[in-house]
Amino acid sequence: MPLLLKSSFWFAATLIGVLSVLPVPYLPPQAFDVWDKAQHAGAFTGLAMLCHASYKDLHWRASLALLAYGAAIELAQTVTGWRSGDWLDLLADALGILVGGGIMACLHHIKRPR
Repeated sequence: MPLLLKSSFWFAATLIGVLSVLPVPYLPPQAFDVWDKAQHAGAFTGLAMLCHASYKDLHWRASLALLAYGAAIELAQTVTGWRSGDWLDLLADALGILVGGGIMACLHHIKRPR
């Protein structure tokens, strides 16, 4: 199970990174018309949950690494010429990381024997 979780995390992180720098016409059509910031927060909530489930001993370091990854994506977008980085997107990423980490902390607390 740990290998599956880690593989899922790295696949999701790679997929998000690649999709974040592709030109918009190459992206798959959106199934739902969701606000851009909600998409960022949702993606990083999922990444944070997978990361915390995969690397239980890293906690806050994993969150900082995910935030750095979000910043790297925004910086990469600014140099592509076809995408633009946005610090508000990074803020949405940070919110998603907090939510995902919070969910995992609650689940860990619930699962812990008393």
